[in-house]
Amino acid sequence: MDATSSPFALLEDLSSQGPLAVMPAFLVTGELSSYEQPPGRTSQRPPRAAIANANANAVMKTFRATKPWRIFAVLVTIVVVVVVVVTPTAVLVPRRDQEETIEQAKRTPSHPAVARVNLGYAQYQGSLVGVDGGVAQYLGMRYAAPPTGDRRWRAPVEPDVDDSGDQAADTFGPICLGISVPYPNDGAQDEDCLFVNVWAPANATLESKLPVWLFIQGGGYTANSNANWNGTAVVERSARNIVLVNFNYRVGLWGFLASDRVRASGAGDLNVGLRDQRAVLRWIQRHIAQFGGDPEHVVISGASAGAGSVALHLLVSYAEGDKVEYNNGTSNGSGNGSSGSNGSRGENLFVGAIGESPFFPAQPTVADLEWQFDLVLSQTGCVDSSDPMSCLRSKDTATLQQSANIPSPFPGRPGPPTPLPLFFWTPCIDGSFLPDSPSVLFSKGYFIDVPVLMGTTSNEGTVFAPADVASAEDMTIFLRNNYPHLTDAQASNFSSQYPQEPPLPLHESWFPSAATAYGEATFICPTNTFLSSYVRRRNNAQHAWSYRYDVYDASNAAQGLGVPHIWESWAVFGPDSQQGPGGGPASYYNEAAGVVPLVMDYWISFVRTLDPSTLRTPGAPVWELWDAEGGGSDTTTTNGGATNGKRLLMQIGNFSMETVPDDQQERCDFWKELAPALQQRRGFDEVLDIGL
Repeated sequence: MDATSSPFALLEDLSSQGPLAVMPAFLVTGELSSYEQPPGRTSQRPPRAAIANANANAVMKTFRATKPWRIFAVLVTIVVVVVVVVTPTAVLVPRRDQEETIEQAKRTPSHPAVARVNLGYAQYQGSLVGVDGGVAQYLGMRYAAPPTGDRRWRAPVEPDVDDSGDQAADTFGPICLGISVPYPNDGAQDEDCLFVNVWAPANATLESKLPVWLFIQGGGYTANSNANWNGTAVVERSARNIVLVNFNYRVGLWGFLASDRVRASGAGDLNVGLRDQRAVLRWIQRHIAQFGGDPEHVVISGASAGAGSVALHLLVSYAEGDKVEYNNGTSNGSGNGSSGSNGSRGENLFVGAIGESPFFPAQPTVADLEWQFDLVLSQTGCVDSSDPMSCLRSKDTATLQQSANIPSPFPGRPGPPTPLPLFFWTPCIDGSFLPDSPSVLFSKGYFIDVPVLMGTTSNEGTVFAPADVASAEDMTIFLRNNYPHLTDAQASNFSSQYPQEPPLPLHESWFPSAATAYGEATFICPTNTFLSSYVRRRNNAQHAWSYRYDVYDASNAAQGLGVPHIWESWAVFGPDSQQGPGGGPASYYNEAAGVVPLVMDYWISFVRTLDPSTLRTPGAPVWELWDAEGGGSDTTTTNGGATNGKRLLMQIGNFSMETVPDDQQERCDFWKELAPALQQRRGFDEVLDIGL
């Protein structure tokens, strides 16, 4: 057979005439010449039996008149048409169905009657809580795959698809393993811990677009210590006008193991605890609409290390976002940045930030922590391994938790009986995710431009200082064990800055001074410095607020704690939000009960309007800005006469504005000079080339 008469040539010829050319003529024209219309039915369709007989006759007649090779060509044509046209559709159907299912899930809000939500990768059944079941509560939903096995010390990845049907979302998931926690335990803490919780109005829809409040818990980056605040009271107090989210993230050994060997050749990632937080922000962007939330109006908040994380996300968002132009016209981070910057919002993951008792620890570089990684290898029997990360991943959870997720003295510092460092694991300056120390980045204006609200309690350090600090020397040892780079000369000034204070119950004589020093060095002064840097580096300094929480509690006073670290959290979330009705501190149901609605309304107002005063409790004072005059080069009386920062004083029966007192500002200036030794800053003129 020559080329022109081959089946493929025939197919090409027939194809040029259109698809109907390969079909028998009677199927195309509908003409049946052998059929005669019965009398009286000239305009009607022929009966089905007649059509069938005519079809059969026509087929046989056509078949007998057709040459065999043409029959073969027609068959080939039919097969090819089936393969080309039908097969791709069949192959794509499952994929298309899956994609449509996921897209449908994204368009499906939580059901107002049954608290059910489909996230595409899983469907969760929550519960209705609050007054008249007006709040839909979803607990223990996965936002990332279990960070176990080969996923240890790697950035989080999306959960696997689970299409098994409704999964119960009525119990908090295990929180992440903290330092020195026994394992196995009762299941409250585990390595598989990346769970998120959501509270939303039960009647919310996709069109609701409610402001979203994301809370990042604290724990000094070594524990999840504020894991299970319940958001019901906040949603109710907002008149069901917000969506609240909280979650777990990796901490301690599991979240902040650091070394160049961790990230060598793709072996792992650094700062994975912070990357978990980032993953939740992206999870919100993808899924919060199903709960009635607005992904374009997310306010992040946190307590303690969670508040410190909020500050870090202001920097990370800037680093991940577009470069900005400075006021002097330079771009891409060129120039000295002295004119300030107005950073882009990076990925637009949030529009406002709240920090309660922010924790600003030492921020070491990766090189600073190689000794810590060596210690972990020694503790786990991996010191001689040619592939240390594989060796560590081969160890079971109990071995790693019991032998390596424990505190040790910092290099050059004595061990017990002197105090061990309070926070053995912290985020590190990795040169990419966290390009440099936060104070340097803030001083250079390398942060995104969103409204901020940050403050502290009156006695931040009382829950951290050892009760047995009996002398100025004891105070110095405690401070240097936590900040080991402090020199003898620097430490010699501690007692003059923090002379002996009046005694407190149940504590030795120098405890009050040690507590004040640690609280100011680690929480209060860095917060003030942050706010001052923030307002100086903005084009517009009208979006920064601060507070001092000074709400008395008789039990705290009897224990010598004053108004301790994160004491404000009970007012922010409500006293029933941890242990249920009546489970909070007694004072919040009695003399301090009136504080709760005021604080909640300020916070809710900020979340909803990015201003704490807009929706404040009637009669409550306007919350004035940190630097009401727009700032000078510094908000200190010791720098060119500029005013000290203003903050809202919160006391029982008294909410009013106060100015940071001069003596505290002077002590903060002292710590600012020591910032390089505290590893809170690399040095005033020593700035890494971070390429911003």
